Amino acid sequence: MRAVWLENCKLSCVENAADPLPGEGEALIRVLIAGICSTDLELVRGYYPYTGIPGHEFVGEVMSAPDNPAWVGRRVVGEINISCWNCEQCRSGRTRHCENRKTLGIHDWNGVLAEFIVLPISNLHSVPEQVTNEEAVFTEPLAAAFEILEQINVQPEDRVLVIGAGRLGQLVASVLKRTGCELDVIVRHQKQRDILARQNIHAVPASERITRKYDIIVEATGSVDGFKLASEMIRPRGRIILKSTYKGKLEVNFSKIVVDEVTLTGSRCGPFEPALAMLADRGVMTSELIEAIYSLEEGIRAFQHAGEPGVLKVLIKP
Repeated sequence: MRAVWLENCKLSCVENAADPLPGEGEALIRVLIAGICSTDLELVRGYYPYTGIPGHEFVGEVMSAPDNPAWVGRRVVGEINISCWNCEQCRSGRTRHCENRKTLGIHDWNGVLAEFIVLPISNLHSVPEQVTNEEAVFTEPLAAAFEILEQINVQPEDRVLVIGAGRLGQLVASVLKRTGCELDVIVRHQKQRDILARQNIHAVPASERITRKYDIIVEATGSVDGFKLASEMIRPRGRIILKSTYKGKLEVNFSKIVVDEVTLTGSRCGPFEPALAMLADRGVMTSELIEAIYSLEEGIRAFQHAGEPGVLKVLIKP
């Protein structure tokens, strides 16, 4: 099987990766299209020790499902956490935080930058007929944006700032826009500003000095500087939602956090149902987020392109 392989922080394109075989309760899926996200790029930079096939954003077609053949032929997307269903977190309904979880393309489970993958049927969601592959591949990051609304109640009167208008920040802004809040998004590139403008979302240049304080700030830059800015711009008793993962240590002025009684909320994976519904309703402009589409054989070039400043979503079609 052809695949992109990551080992010792180095990528290679291989022709002889082992073909995955579905076990009990699992499905074999042919990958139709996959996306490269910031986490994939961080894995290459050494954020987390991982050897295997990277990637977790995908659309595929179920080729076989021995325990549930009704799934065969369906177009699907899949949740990335493979849970044990037996630990305390799973029994409490927090399966995304399973104590024994494996994570698609990130930890102990080969990812989607390959011709075929295997996932538990319980992880799969059918793609609505009217949603194209190029739209559906955004389901997982869009679900991560919806996680914010599961964690906090955003009101129309709330002043909300999104720091970072890249791959994830754009989707976060689109989701928050639906709440009617007073929304600002910090941008570094004209293309980011243009996409937001077509959704009537106010963009603030990164070079502009911001003096107002915000009730809620979503940090989605992936950089330490983004967190520092969030700490400066949050009002007392405000809330910072952390969407970034940082390699290495992050210095935090906890005295300011304590004195201002600021709440820090980590935010990771989210619900697929509202994400798929938003895509079906054409509630998010995914086509404008796609920079390029590569083949598996061009996987290394695809990663290089995705890592360039200001680049949004790069896709791979096996």
